Amino acid sequence: MTTRTRRETVIFKHPVRIKGIERLLPAGSCEGVTDEEMIEGLSFPVFRRVATMIMVPHQGSVEMISIGSIDLANAQHSDAVASHE
Repeated sequence: MTTRTRRETVIFKHPVRIKGIERLLPAGSCEGVTDEEMIEGLSFPVFRRVATMIMVPHQGSVEMISIGSIDLANAQHSDAVASHE
């Protein structure tokens, strides 16, 4: 099975809570990592998301935490709304 990994910088302007992470994450940038696998048997390439992780600073190192992609999107939306208040 063919897999691919996408990476993007995620920037939070405010401290943020993400469902599934017990602590408040600080404002700043972190790396979002998405693993996808190709769905075989189609006449065109289609990938489905199989994992979403976020790499956040924690006690002097970087911690990779598995999260839901919707939870990450919700956190980004909440941060954007807080920026406009």
